Amino acid sequence: MAVEYLCKACRGHLNVKTSIVLSATKMNSSKRGLVFLNPELGNYTKTTHPSFELEPGSEYLINCPICHSQLNSMKYPHLVRIIMIDENGKEYDIYFSGIVGENCTYKISDTGVEKTGPDSKLYDKYFDIPSEDRKYL
Repeated sequence: MAVEYLCKACRGHLNVKTSIVLSATKMNSSKRGLVFLNPELGNYTKTTHPSFELEPGSEYLINCPICHSQLNSMKYPHLVRIIMIDENGKEYDIYFSGIVGENCTYKISDTGVEKTGPDSKLYDKYFDIPSEDRKYL
């Protein structure tokens, strides 16, 4: 079984071939399009249609291309949440920045937090939770 990425709302599969497919709309704008993300955690390459350029420093609303649910976290400002299921069937919450150019990813399980990316320190405050309290997440 390969790594799978799912919508947090409908649990539809977001990965197609070698990309995670998401719908994005620039905040306070009508600019929108599809974004193809590299599924490797810590690899921040992305692809869009040439007519939909992501603007560095701008925040985007990220939606599921299947059910159109908003994937931006209501709990953690500026972060987006999807679900990852690894090769062994273990499930994780994946958080990443909805601000273009901020390179941070958090992989959350009931046993801990793995973070990648040079900008992860910006959001550490959300995930510095004592291990005994993680079961309540």
